[in-house]
Amino acid sequence: MSKDPSAPPRAATLRLILGDQLNPRHSWFDQCDDQVVYLLMEVRSETDYVLHHAQKVLALFAAMRDFAARLKAGGHRVRYIRLDDPSNRQSLVDNLSALARHYQASQVQWQAPDEWRVDEALRQWAQAQPLQTSMADSEHFLTDRHELPRLFSGRKQWLMEHFYRQMRRRFELLLEADGSPTGGQWNFDHDNRKRWPGTPAEPADWRQPHDHSALWEMLQACAVPTFGDPQASQLRWPLNREEALAHLEHFITHALPCFGDFEDAMSSRAQRLFHSLLSFALNVKMLHPLEVVRRAEEAYREGQAPLAAVEGFVRQIIGWREYVRGIYWSQMPGYEDRNVLDHGLPLPAWFWTGQTRMRCLQQAIGQSLQSAHAHHIQRLMVIGNFALLAGLDPKALHQWYLGVYIDAFEWVELPNTLGMSQWADGGIIATKPYVSSAAYIGRMSDYCQGCAYDPRQRHSEDACPYNALYWDFFLRHQERFGKNARMGMAYQQLRKMDTQELARLRERAAHLRERLDQL
Repeated sequence: MSKDPSAPPRAATLRLILGDQLNPRHSWFDQCDDQVVYLLMEVRSETDYVLHHAQKVLALFAAMRDFAARLKAGGHRVRYIRLDDPSNRQSLVDNLSALARHYQASQVQWQAPDEWRVDEALRQWAQAQPLQTSMADSEHFLTDRHELPRLFSGRKQWLMEHFYRQMRRRFELLLEADGSPTGGQWNFDHDNRKRWPGTPAEPADWRQPHDHSALWEMLQACAVPTFGDPQASQLRWPLNREEALAHLEHFITHALPCFGDFEDAMSSRAQRLFHSLLSFALNVKMLHPLEVVRRAEEAYREGQAPLAAVEGFVRQIIGWREYVRGIYWSQMPGYEDRNVLDHGLPLPAWFWTGQTRMRCLQQAIGQSLQSAHAHHIQRLMVIGNFALLAGLDPKALHQWYLGVYIDAFEWVELPNTLGMSQWADGGIIATKPYVSSAAYIGRMSDYCQGCAYDPRQRHSEDACPYNALYWDFFLRHQERFGKNARMGMAYQQLRKMDTQELARLRERAAHLRERLDQL
């Protein structure tokens, strides 16, 4: 029988590459093999499982397309399925089944997904297949999925600081010849809490803008639901490893020297301040975490950046980032449903518009909607703090964070939101809830200036909502937190308040929670 000239060349192996696996240095690509086809897919099952910021969808699809083009230029066989492809079944596993038949493949391979949802879908699909399937390591993280339970075996609490020190020793980062920490201490967090006075100036945005207008038109034509400002004609997130490396060098040169001092600062005059904006490139694997922290350490050794700044940056990446991934895999599935404080109020409408009279939330949420990014203190101590004090539904908040931020993938976002920010996991990550009154926000930012609410008042009509909600939070949860040593000072202050003051605080907080949309 003669061969059908219209039939595609057969491929023995299909290799799936997910949108957050854009690592050109993976060992898969060391050699070209015409019996291997690499698959990348734009599918509705990934765009629609939560409502995403427009820039997140644009950046991921644009980076995926760039990655596929570079693989092809390097001599690899690539099949890229666009969202508007008529043959697209809009599901990773449904497309895999169709493509396995199309290429008459004998085996399908994929790199380990970082999200339990995708991992489980591929595992179940593989069990039903007659062909050979296998999962490779993504060759990105410094620890394996299930290392944390082994590391903390026998320990009552899984404290990040213990994990962080082990990571420093393992990879010999910021250590002296005798194994002691450089500078005589492991953690310089207390040196990294300064308010930004306006100087030194925020560095100019070093990120190259990209025009994704055509891609945005395709997303609109396909009716992909999104929110936030797409900035399609000037999107500044990196498309490939070369751009990400350039971003890293600009950060080291222009921002790292001041990063530590103003790591926790917030300002209406400077959205980026001295943050790296590398989390998107890291989380889609354009950059490897070890190369990033070693470059920062090199800057310290060469006198280009102070130790406190470099240590704080290193801690975020090899400490916190790896730690929360371990928490995620140790607690899934089901972690996203935890709600030990039984909070359930819906998100106020201004989470989607930024239109609130609370200037701190107007700034932090408005920035998030505009640029798909906010730094960790804006996420934790402004947005997350309000959500926890008000009693918002932690799962709804998790889905908002997962959708709005360019760097949010469930393995890193879920433990940060449910655990660190909302204490919905009962203290697996945080030994106490991260809550504050208006005083913290006023100390670390200029957000209170010109606000419609008075940060010095507790329960008057124009009093800052954080204040009454703060004290009411402790009153509502006294049975759970009253004996927590780290919260003792707050309860001491409550015991000094008279009955009338406590009643006013409760009344004001109840009034606020009944009209969250109008704040």
